[in-house]
Amino acid sequence: MNLLLDTHVALWAISDSPRLSQAARELIENPQATVWISAASIWEIAIKHSLGRGDMPVSGADALRYFRESGYRLLAIAPEHAAAVAQLPAHHTDPFDRLLLAQAEFEPLRLLTHDAMLARYGGTVLMV
Repeated sequence: MNLLLDTHVALWAISDSPRLSQAARELIENPQATVWISAASIWEIAIKHSLGRGDMPVSGADALRYFRESGYRLLAIAPEHAAAVAQLPAHHTDPFDRLLLAQAEFEPLRLLTHDAMLARYGGTVLMV
């Protein structure tokens, strides 16, 4: 299974946070899974960390290093991903989350998230 981790799920995974559910942990650690991190998540972490946001405890550079050390694959943002955002229903307004969802639908990947607003999109979204 190809999994795209939502930004917070990705941060919880690399920090072994207790906020990461057992179900998410099992999916991520499954040897059959290929785990992807979007460049959008690195961008989000970098921006919010530089603004002093407490929910982004590491810099973008550190997060990138941790993701690579964890063996996660990196997903670039393609022009088709950006264009696909316009086709999404307006359930969610966060631009990073909308891009992650568009990437998941376009590739296709399963988007692993804890965000109930993203879960409203169904289909490719796995709520954990």
